[in-house]
Amino acid sequence: MSAPYHPPVKRSVDIAGHRTSISLEPVFWDMLKDVAADEGVSINALVARIDAERIVSETPPGLASAIRVWLVTARRP
Repeated sequence: MSAPYHPPVKRSVDIAGHRTSISLEPVFWDMLKDVAADEGVSINALVARIDAERIVSETPPGLASAIRVWLVTARRP
């Protein structure tokens, strides 16, 4: 696992055929990678799913914020 106190790192992902950049702290990139591996999906697919959930929320946050919240609150089997 990465050092917990590190500035955000910007990476590009594909969501529905569109490339976008997301800035997350390395610990969140590590968590995202681990969940994607556990679920047998790509990071792009997992981010796309989180994005779809955030878009339909009552007050959609930014994508990076949605990813952080999803990672610490989402219940996964």
